[in-house]
Amino acid sequence: MKIAVIGGTGLIGSQVVKNLNAAGHEAVPHSKSSGVDIISGRGLDEAVAGADVVVNLTNSPTFDDASPAFFRTSMDNLLAAAGKGHVGHLVILSIVGTDRVPELDYYQAKALQENLLAAGAVPYSIVRATQFMEFIDTVLSWTADADTVRLPATPIQPIASKDVAAAVAEVAAGAPLNGIRDIAGPDTFTLDELGRITLAHKGDRRTVVTDPTAGMFAAVRGDVLTDGGAHLAATRYADWLS
Repeated sequence: MKIAVIGGTGLIGSQVVKNLNAAGHEAVPHSKSSGVDIISGRGLDEAVAGADVVVNLTNSPTFDDASPAFFRTSMDNLLAAAGKGHVGHLVILSIVGTDRVPELDYYQAKALQENLLAAGAVPYSIVRATQFMEFIDTVLSWTADADTVRLPATPIQPIASKDVAAAVAEVAAGAPLNGIRDIAGPDTFTLDELGRITLAHKGDRRTVVTDPTAGMFAAVRGDVLTDGGAHLAATRYADWLS
C-alpha cells in the first residue's frame, strides 16, 4: 500500500515510516520541512493524493489552551484533503485516558481530535498509547531544582517509542478499526517511584519528593493514565534504561 505519514520525521513518525517500508509498503514521510503544513493546508492535498492510508502524527507545539485550536484546524484540513483524495483509512495517535482528564487542556484537545476523526466520513483507526519512556526526563525537569525533583504519585504505565511505532504501523497496514486500540507498557509505576528509579540509574543524587501538587500530572485523578486491558508492549522500563 501507499501510506502517507504526516509528521513522518519525528520520534514516532520516522520509526513508523521505517517499519512500514520494511514490511513492503510505500510509506512516504511528510512534514513542514518537505513543504506540508497541516495548519495552513499547504501541500496537504498533494501529500495524500493517491494514498491508500494516511497516518497523522503531528502534534500541537504547546500543551496549553492553544492546543484545541491546533487539533481542530489540523483535523479539519486533513479530513478535507483525505476526502478529496479518496483515502480509505485515516490513523491518528492519541493518549490512554485522554477523555478522562478534563482538567488538562491538552488532553481535552486530544479528545477533540479523536471526536473530529470519528465524526468524519473517512474510515479510521485511533491508537491510544500511555506515556513514552523517552519523555520521562522531560517530565522530571518540569519540577526539578538543584537538590530535589517534586513528583506526584500518579500511576503511569510507560511505553517505549519503538513499541508505539510498531503498533501504529501494524494498525495502519490493517483494516480500519473504526474505533480505538489501547497500547501500554508492561509495568505500572507511580510517577514519584519512576523518578527515583530513573535518577538512581543515572547516578543523580537529587531527592525525589512526593508532592501531589507538582507538575502537569498533578491534575490527574486516580489511575486513568493506565490500562490493564490494553495491548501490552514487550519493553520494560528497566531494560529500556539499560
